[in-house]
Amino acid sequence: MRRIFVKIGLFMSVIGPGIITANIDNDASGITTYSVAGARFGLSLLWTLIPTTVSLIVVQEMIARMGVVTGKGLSDLIRENYGVKATFFMMLGLFIANLGTTVANLSGWAASMEILGLSKYAMVPAGAVAIWLLVTKGTYRFVERVLLIACVLYFGYVLAGIMAKPAWSDVFKALVIPELKKDPQFIMLTIAIIGTTITPWMQFYLQSSIAEKGIRKEDYYLTKLDVIVGCSITDIVSFFIIVTCATVLFPMGIKITDASEAAVALRPFAGEFSYLLFAVSLANASILGAIIVPLATAYYTCEAMGWEAGVNKTFKEAPQFMWIYTSLIVISSLLVLIPGAPLITLMVLSSVLNGLILPFVLVYALRLSNNPKIMGKYTNSRFFNIVAWATVVTIVVLTVAMILFIFLI
Repeated sequence: MRRIFVKIGLFMSVIGPGIITANIDNDASGITTYSVAGARFGLSLLWTLIPTTVSLIVVQEMIARMGVVTGKGLSDLIRENYGVKATFFMMLGLFIANLGTTVANLSGWAASMEILGLSKYAMVPAGAVAIWLLVTKGTYRFVERVLLIACVLYFGYVLAGIMAKPAWSDVFKALVIPELKKDPQFIMLTIAIIGTTITPWMQFYLQSSIAEKGIRKEDYYLTKLDVIVGCSITDIVSFFIIVTCATVLFPMGIKITDASEAAVALRPFAGEFSYLLFAVSLANASILGAIIVPLATAYYTCEAMGWEAGVNKTFKEAPQFMWIYTSLIVISSLLVLIPGAPLITLMVLSSVLNGLILPFVLVYALRLSNNPKIMGKYTNSRFFNIVAWATVVTIVVLTVAMILFIFLI
């Protein structure tokens, strides 16, 4: 019995990076994608979550393993093995892309606050100051605990899905039997659901947070479990978002364009509680995304340039890290508050840049994880490489298709 409690205690000390990274992939943009998919096409796109989950676990496990074995962030390894110049241009593109993603998350926060009857002109600055203080004044352990507690709030979407009372036999049939349509919007949403799951910032944040946490090689099996649990939870949440909108909005012919519209549309059909669950969960997801994406940007930029980085450090100890984080929060907040600011253009640009950069990040990660000089005996197995390369090729094809759709539709 004592041994079991020791293992549970050890697991609790290791968990965090995998669960947080995967869950925050369900940010405002991700939730919008799932909400729109359910409202416009019912349960037809539910099957995409199975390959999505497999791909996410494969990539995140590889990244987490590199973090544990090397004790370094991904951009650190890319700089050391492929040079400063290539790393610099990748970091520059990622900075612009993540600025757009942070704007999207703060826009989601503003929209959810307005749904709840609060002014965005008060709540965006309040939210920005709160998350800035959390990261710049808190320790890594404290920030991680806050983020883990916030991840629990994602289960508001699970409750909303159960309360929608779907026909579960139809739901599980749609989950395991793929359905394809020639509709361009259907194809675009299929690509978006799979493509929005694996983003460049996730890989850098996961490896950097594992490196900062200092997880030992002998405890890696617990980190692997952390990653698998996190990836599973994030797609369970995605599953219930699609089910809710497919059950309540799709039969009524209500077509939405973002997650905040989904919350408002649910109100007359699913009741006040479901409406509030959706709105509060959107606020939670948006503010978490607004914390993590700038934090990931600060991590990998500083690692790439050889600067000090870490939540445990002060402004004096890691000025570049803290100022990069601060600048992203301030610029994004101002853009959200400026009337007529080109937010949609910036969000589209960020999607395109993420799509262009992602293949390079994944290929670098695969080459690094197969280098015995870096990974020792922890390199990928042959079977894992087959699955990983197949995943990368699929993601590259989908990413190219998504970018083409953005410009053609």
